[in-house]
Amino acid sequence: MKIDDGSATLLDAIRDDLNDWQVWAGRAVVIGFAALAGLTVVAFTWMTEHAFGWFERLHGAYGWAPLIWTPLCAASIVWVMRRYAIGAASSGIPQVMAALDAGVAPAQRSLYVSLKLTVAKMALATWGLLGGLSLGREGPSVQIAAGVMHHARHYLPKRSQVSEHGLLMAGGAAGIAAAFNTPLGGIMFAIEELSRKPEQRNSGLLLAAIVLSGLMAVSVYGNSTYFGRIHVDQLSLSLLGPGLLLAVVCGLVGGLFARVLLISVRGDSADRFSRWRQRSPVAFAAACGLVLAVIGLVSHGSTFGTGYAASRAMLDGQHEPEPLYTLLKFLATWITAWAGVPGGIFAPALSIGGSLGNDIAQLTHYANAPTLIALGMAGFLAAVTQAPLTAFIIVMEMVDGHALVLSLMATAMVASGVSRLLCVPLYQAMAQLQLQRLPPATPPAG
Repeated sequence: MKIDDGSATLLDAIRDDLNDWQVWAGRAVVIGFAALAGLTVVAFTWMTEHAFGWFERLHGAYGWAPLIWTPLCAASIVWVMRRYAIGAASSGIPQVMAALDAGVAPAQRSLYVSLKLTVAKMALATWGLLGGLSLGREGPSVQIAAGVMHHARHYLPKRSQVSEHGLLMAGGAAGIAAAFNTPLGGIMFAIEELSRKPEQRNSGLLLAAIVLSGLMAVSVYGNSTYFGRIHVDQLSLSLLGPGLLLAVVCGLVGGLFARVLLISVRGDSADRFSRWRQRSPVAFAAACGLVLAVIGLVSHGSTFGTGYAASRAMLDGQHEPEPLYTLLKFLATWITAWAGVPGGIFAPALSIGGSLGNDIAQLTHYANAPTLIALGMAGFLAAVTQAPLTAFIIVMEMVDGHALVLSLMATAMVASGVSRLLCVPLYQAMAQLQLQRLPPATPPAG
């Protein structure tokens, strides 16, 4: 029987692919480093959890200790970072976005992602939680995993069709997938925040790498959601009013948070605090640490750390947060970033958003508060990051809230739209600040 030309061409392509050892070696390298990136984030998660546990034991034994310990940690972290690892500053997401910029030469990408910065980020962010600072580990996980994946380029065969851009994108997304145990959220993060040009030829391989990194977290921590299962009553029109109010409030507060954070991190304001930060960054960080300690003591310890415990308690209905928790956590997270301590804002943003949802539930007397808490998480995260699809998918996977899919999506879209009226996209603006660290171009001779 004669095979037509189309079938022959297909069979030849399959035969060539199977016989090309360099293609398969490249795939093996990518998959191997994806597993390593996921395990690195798992190790980072373990480090941060134990570090904050030690801080809580210190605070429990000596209630006044944060007044000394937290400023000391903040100042020391900033000193070490500025002296040895300036590329580990900020959350980590802007660095990966900067490394993906078309204007960054391959030799310059080590300014933003490398194994050295991976180790530094892990150590400094863990130290921050050891000091009780209000920061998250998800943003740092993006830079940590991207640094591991980017190192894979040294082991790829010459004819490998995997680009450095693809490795960075997969690594950054793998960080989100492994940190939150949300593979779909990691994929959407890659599409919405990191992707700048298509990787059509290897898209399947890179998606597999992202999912595999997420599975590393599952293999260690089990296939459970980040916040557990929430009870959702039969949705009705009664959710429309409180849900719309919450979406608008999340958009306004989240947009304000992003704007204040960007202005503070940029450091080009003429106020005395910005001038002090530029002149004496270590002393400024110590002062910020003292303010954070006071806020933490006023809130009975609830603003220390990522905010995970407060969010979980709100969803479980175990106890009500402190009366001013939303405001105090807002201030604590902003001041931590302003101090210059490396750390993310994903987890604190979820905590603030959940608290806003709880406040709206009490204000409107909505019966099922956990529903509004979950919507608040998605809305505030979308407002801060202006990445609504990533926000709603992450929260959907984190709370096992598939019954709320449409509500989460609508809240995230509305909140992100409102936020855009107040602030430019936060991570893109911060990535532009990172690009200013590039050495000036050498003018052509003659």
